[in-house]
Amino acid sequence: MMPAVSSRTSSILGIAAVTVAAALMLVPLLWVLILSLKDSAALMADTASAFSPPYTLDNYVNIIGEQQVFTWLMNSAIVSLAMTAGVLLLSSLAGYGFSRLDFPGRDTIFVIVLLGLAIPEQAVIIGRHQLFSAISMHNSYTALVVPGLSMPFGVFLMTQYFRAIPMEIDEAAKLDGASRFRIFWRILLPLTIPAQATLGIFTFFHAWNDYWWPLVSATNHDMLTLTVGIASTQVNFAQAEGLGFLMAQAVFAGAPMLLIYVIFQKYIVRAVAGAAGQ
Repeated sequence: MMPAVSSRTSSILGIAAVTVAAALMLVPLLWVLILSLKDSAALMADTASAFSPPYTLDNYVNIIGEQQVFTWLMNSAIVSLAMTAGVLLLSSLAGYGFSRLDFPGRDTIFVIVLLGLAIPEQAVIIGRHQLFSAISMHNSYTALVVPGLSMPFGVFLMTQYFRAIPMEIDEAAKLDGASRFRIFWRILLPLTIPAQATLGIFTFFHAWNDYWWPLVSATNHDMLTLTVGIASTQVNFAQAEGLGFLMAQAVFAGAPMLLIYVIFQKYIVRAVAGAAGQ
């Protein structure tokens, strides 16, 4: 009886600890949401008024009336979707090649690719900036998307998933006369959907929230992404637009990420479970 009681107590304590940790992580999000529902003038007079009514949706109405925000939103959507599609395509092809093909220097090249995980973006930002300046490609979607297509984590993830698929599937398909591309496209690739969904979500999140490279590359106000555009309005803290309006912009920028995560979270769970079982 004692071991069972001890196990139950440990489980309850673990759940309580996770609940407290989750609540602490939600506090800043709730604070931003509450501030976004308050009149900016009232917040400038007294921030403590955030905890008392009245609340208003005027800040969100002002966002809808601000055309520049939708331009930034469109830029973020284009860059994020293009980068996600490119990373999925390149990582899937590379993962298939490293796991299924035998070519000279395969293992060495794979190690070199993985070394990219240890190189921070800040270490190459100057060279990247000079490269795109030399070819006059700044202030374009291409400049915002292309650097993000290099995703060593994506190559590693897809390689591991392809390696977990039995080789007997390839051999059976070859006996039926299927070409190598057909085996990859019609048979193996659908089996990696959980990994692709996870990689796609992480890539989309990274592209959507990226601030460093868009800040360097996009100097034209119409080419700013949503993160950089919102930051550009926060000069002198909340003096320009008001604290409530800035918090509403933050909620507006983060809402698509929350929606995408809620829709595709089951794929993340399946991918993590699959990786743990390998």
